[in-house]
Amino acid sequence: MYAQISPGDLSKYHSKFEGMSNCTECHDLGKDVSNQKCIECHTEIKSLIENNRGYHSSEEVKKENCYKCHSEHFGREFQIIRFDKDAFDHNLTGYKLTGKHADTDCANCHKADFILDDELKKDNDTFLGLEQDCKSCHDDFHRNSLGENCADCHGTESFRPAPLFDHSKSQFKLTGAHQKVDCEKCHPFENPEEKDFQKFKGIAFSSCISCHEDYHKGKLGTNCESCHNTASFRESTNLSTFDHNLTGFPLLGKHIDVNCANCHKTNLSSRPKHDLCFDCHEDYHKGQLTKNGRIQDCEKCHTVEGFSPSNYSIEQHNEGLFPLLESHLAVPCSDCHRKNEDWVFIFESSQCKTCHENVHGNSISFKFFGNSECKKCHTTESWSTIDFNHSLTSFDLIGKHKTTSCRDCHYVTDDFGIEKHQFEGLNTECATCHKDIHQGQFTAESFVNCSECHTPNNWEPSKFNHDNTSFKLDGKHQNLECEACHKPITKKGVTFIQFKFESFKCADCHTS
Repeated sequence: MYAQISPGDLSKYHSKFEGMSNCTECHDLGKDVSNQKCIECHTEIKSLIENNRGYHSSEEVKKENCYKCHSEHFGREFQIIRFDKDAFDHNLTGYKLTGKHADTDCANCHKADFILDDELKKDNDTFLGLEQDCKSCHDDFHRNSLGENCADCHGTESFRPAPLFDHSKSQFKLTGAHQKVDCEKCHPFENPEEKDFQKFKGIAFSSCISCHEDYHKGKLGTNCESCHNTASFRESTNLSTFDHNLTGFPLLGKHIDVNCANCHKTNLSSRPKHDLCFDCHEDYHKGQLTKNGRIQDCEKCHTVEGFSPSNYSIEQHNEGLFPLLESHLAVPCSDCHRKNEDWVFIFESSQCKTCHENVHGNSISFKFFGNSECKKCHTTESWSTIDFNHSLTSFDLIGKHKTTSCRDCHYVTDDFGIEKHQFEGLNTECATCHKDIHQGQFTAESFVNCSECHTPNNWEPSKFNHDNTSFKLDGKHQNLECEACHKPITKKGVTFIQFKFESFKCADCHTS
């Protein structure tokens, strides 16, 4: 019987209308639920419709019955406000989601913090109550200094930059070099209330000196535009047509780009002294190039095209005390003439040791080296090219010694394990450089005389004659290979060929 009177329990939101006496609160007798009665109760929806705002005021929605979306009598826990967020057409609300808004989660905007109506704030599930102006959700970064309509400058893609802002429509149109200036240079960041704030309004711009330092210190007035324009400070309106050649000092080379004030320090009508380069330029060489008591002018080596490189030629250098030959031709000037931070052109000596370190120390006797006279062995063609007559020493280079690298004999290791060159005092015995592979078999009085058997041409025992030994080869012995008698033996862990024998008995080699 109950079901014939009521189709089911009302949701908890409408539970106060439960009972037969309350049916007409929502129903017209004999008719469906009345939209008019819904909006008379839901005044927030009525207000939106009357003001043509929000989802319910759209043509697609307001012509429908309320119960199409918000049905009832399905129980206390039935959700009468439900929809698919992913399928919801936000355009019907009158606020189209574009840019970053399209990717923002619904809950980031539809929350109590952004709702002004206190009654609506109480409903955590409501999507009503939001305003469409930017400031209802976003902080006013400009502190009310630029009006209410953020969309005049900003879009929804990003806050920075402001793509819709047109500086040409402001009171200060950007021209020339001003177009390339970073906004922060003119619109500084301030920090009131511990929050960054960029100042856009209230910037003084009535005169150039509002932003720029008066380079002329007030001597030429404050009307900068009379000489300058915004294209470049150097492009002066009047000075660009000034013919400096009429002054008797034509501007050439680098002088063309020099700021007028660099020479005309007092004012443009002053006449600076200009007979010599030193009248304007500091003597970079600090008096080194003085000749006959007078500093030689810069133009001897330099031109107005630039201080570097110098036009001092190799021919001029070769007229001096130190001609540049062979490898010295490839050495940068600075390698010899730049000592620490200063340039040096006058040297007390032109010896090699002035620039080159004496890597040999005292390892070469004065007879062959003198007072660090590198030229006795080296040439300027290449440091590794050695021109030394070894026959002047007590060890003439013959045979294989002629092609042996100097380092093989003269690069030694001292008692501390440090490798170094050694020329003076080297022992000329073979054992100084060569290992005794015979393990002392031919040592006599602590000396191994390798030359008795060998020559510097090769290691073959070309001088050895077996007849001069204690065992003369005759008969069948003459045709035997050396290895037949002289075989490897091992003593104290070292294997070598035995050449010396204690006896020469037949039985020592032959068995019965």
